[in-house]
Amino acid sequence: MAELSTIARPYADAAFSRAVEQNNIEDWANGLTLLAAVVENETMAEALDNPNINQADKIDLITSVASEDFNKEVKNFVVILAENERLDVLPEIQLAFNDLKVEHEGRVDVEITSAFAVTDEQLQLLSISLKKRLGKEVNIVTTEDSSLIGGLVIQAGDLVIDGSVKSKLNQMAIDLGI
Repeated sequence: MAELSTIARPYADAAFSRAVEQNNIEDWANGLTLLAAVVENETMAEALDNPNINQADKIDLITSVASEDFNKEVKNFVVILAENERLDVLPEIQLAFNDLKVEHEGRVDVEITSAFAVTDEQLQLLSISLKKRLGKEVNIVTTEDSSLIGGLVIQAGDLVIDGSVKSKLNQMAIDLGI
């Protein structure tokens, strides 16, 4: 949902800035991952949505689940989110934080979708080409989608390279007015 990601971005930026200042990006990443899992839990989500539970109790409820896994800063972050009634945005904050972490590390996650299995040799060539084009280390995840007919769809963040046969046929149909 675009609205949640828009709300989450400033919180993720602030958390990431603080994590960089403290030189503990991994602690923050682990804490946010755990927090996101906690608030996504069905039972926890119901409790957090309960209007009869005050913010202080919600904070205690969340942090008590794995209090030893959160540093003081992450606990303070939960307080800020609770005060602003943004606990439900934690999963989006965690995703945005991880995007910032990957970018900070000079890496980029790339998803390659192909009609057929990609061989190790093809994967290595793609990795070299993408590293050169993007100027970053690449983490490639591949999936198969037979509906593409042939070719590849490469997605790295906002960049999408669609070299699938399906896409080319669709474009041809548009060009021909079909």
